[in-house]
Order: sequence, then structure tokens, then C-alpha cells
Amino acid sequence: MGAATMQPAVKIALLGDIILDAPDPDRWLSGVAKALKEADLVIGHLEVPHTKTQKEVAGDVPAPGAPPEHLEALARAGVDAVTLAGNHIADCGETGIADTIAKLEEVGIAYTGAGATINDARRPAILQTKGFRAALLSYNCVGPEFSWAGPGKAGCAYLRIEPEDGSTIAPAAQLSRITQDAVDTLKRDVADARKEAEFVIVALHKGLVHTPATLAPYERGIAAHCVEAGADLVIGHHAHIVQAIEFIGDTPVFHGLGNGCVVTEALSPDQNHPQRAAWARRRKELFGFEPDPAYRLAPFHPEAVNAMIGEVVWRPGERLQAGFIPVHVESPGRPVLAQGEQAEMVAAYIGRITSASGLPPLTMQFVDGRVNVR
Repeated sequence: MGAATMQPAVKIALLGDIILDAPDPDRWLSGVAKALKEADLVIGHLEVPHTKTQKEVAGDVPAPGAPPEHLEALARAGVDAVTLAGNHIADCGETGIADTIAKLEEVGIAYTGAGATINDARRPAILQTKGFRAALLSYNCVGPEFSWAGPGKAGCAYLRIEPEDGSTIAPAAQLSRITQDAVDTLKRDVADARKEAEFVIVALHKGLVHTPATLAPYERGIAAHCVEAGADLVIGHHAHIVQAIEFIGDTPVFHGLGNGCVVTEALSPDQNHPQRAAWARRRKELFGFEPDPAYRLAPFHPEAVNAMIGEVVWRPGERLQAGFIPVHVESPGRPVLAQGEQAEMVAAYIGRITSASGLPPLTMQFVDGRVNVR
């Protein structure tokens, strides 16, 4: 192929968990929107349903539905696609899922990972730009089981990871055993997605919430199965704090993208919802941290102020370039692009937690406000 017709590079930006149930969503996204709009494709994880229904499904601490119109702000910020498979997407029942999907379609954001049936939930989103075609798959690895889709049941796509003691699969369980069903699902879905696209991304809702620098026993294993199945990129979210970056061969694995943008009243211990208020108090005891009171809309582990936008650059015939854009979360929960010394501190933090997770040290190179890693 001659230089004049060479396919151009494609830059993909990756956001972690997104919860936008506070007023003025454009404001909360404005601190990172510039970087998102510079990318060719932007993928985030939508943590909660966007719906006006007040229905709550029993079985876990339910997240409230966010206003559907807030998805318009995601589109304005440059988000092209969202993954939906997670532990809260079914908290408002099938109505919440249907309302979310309807609004995403209205605003032109692609989606995958949830739907009216399991086949719908496992169908990849196909993303196209500059002649490049990517398939995006999304799976919930942490339960709860009531959130999973079935042949005639709305819910999310999932990979079955079980506790060794055979107890119920739920976010607080000690998940460790990767089932053959999970491996077979990955093999089948990635192979099918490969028929539709030249590049396959697998997103996993996995890991240990509010826990710095610690990977659950199954996390590296399930990422390796994704790569063995043929994934070109593996991304993770759920922990609400950034996690290690690993390379399996030449395939980048972002084990935890942390919070893309989370601003919510649902984690306040002073709210009127008894279950959510009790959880806000209990999680501090379970995970041993005290949120900074200045972070009223994002009361997470203090180290969660170190955030990132994952980034990969695809060029035909070349090894995938991976890295991240350092982000600082300012009070009460707004992510902003980190600059200067602050950016260096975020990069050092990500390097430190990667090594502390028992993974090979990262080689980092700052280039124009971004950090390339290998």
C-alpha cells in the first residue's frame, strides 16, 4: 500500500466507571472533555441505569437511576460507546435497562453488555472510524446473579467466576474460580466478533472495590483467557480506584481504569435511603478508609484522586501503543487533566501500584501530556 493510501493511526480513549446523577453533567465532564474530543474513539463504562423509574430490584444495595437526559452530556463530551455489563445496570429492573438503551440510541452512543435477552447483551458494539473497524464486548464478572441476562430475561452479559466455597456469586464474595463456561463464552464471542471487525476489545467488570494495588485471584487469569481467545485489548473497571497495567505478549491489559467520572449523592451516609446510607457507613469499615469530606459527590478511597484516561493507538501492521493521560479528581468529584508535577505524581502512582500488584515494572515516557507505557 502506497504512502498516499496508508490507513491512518487510530487513537482510542478509555474511561472507567461513569455515574452522572448530579445536576449539570456537562460541568462534571468538562475537565476531561478536551482529551476525549482529541481521540478517534472514546469508550466508557456506564455504571447505573439512566431512567425515571423508581423501581428497585431486591438483592443488592440498589443504585438510583440517573436522569436519561444526562446521557446527552456524554455525547457532547465526545463519548462514542459505553459498556453496560456491571453489578448495578439491572438495579431498576428491565425498565431501567430498556430506558437506558433507548436514550443511548437517541443520542447516538453505541452500547454493549446489556439487553432484553442474553443474546442481546452479548452482541458486540461495532465502532468505525477512519476505515478502522472495532468490536467491543462487555461482561460482568462480579454478579450479583439476579443482574445477569437469560434467554427471556433482561440483564447483563456475564462471565461466571465462582467462590471456592460454592457460595452465591456477588460483588462482596471471595471470587476466585474461573469456570469453563466463562472460557467457552469468551472463545465463542471473540471469534464471532472477529468476523465483524479487525480489532476486538473486551471490557470486564471485575476486581476488588476500594482496594489499592491488589488484584483478585482470578483477574490476571481471566484477562489471559481474553487474550488467548483473540482479544486485542482488555480493559477493566468496578474497583472505583485505578489498578495495574499489564502486557500479555503485546496485548495491553488495563486491570482497572478507576472512575471515569463519578458524581453521585448515592454514597452519602446522610441520605434518606436506608440501604444506601447503611452501605456508605459499612464500606468504610470493610475497606479501612475514611473518605475526604470535601469529596461529597465522590466519597471514595483517598488514593482514588489519582485517576487516568487509558489510551491506545492502533497503526496498521505495528504493535499497539498503550498509555494513559493522567487525571486528578478535584473536590467534590470533578476529574480534570493533570498538569506538570501533579501529572508526574499520578504517573508515579500508577507505576507504584503496578509493581505492588506483583506485575513487571512499567517503563514510562511522557509525550505531550500523555504517558506511553511498556
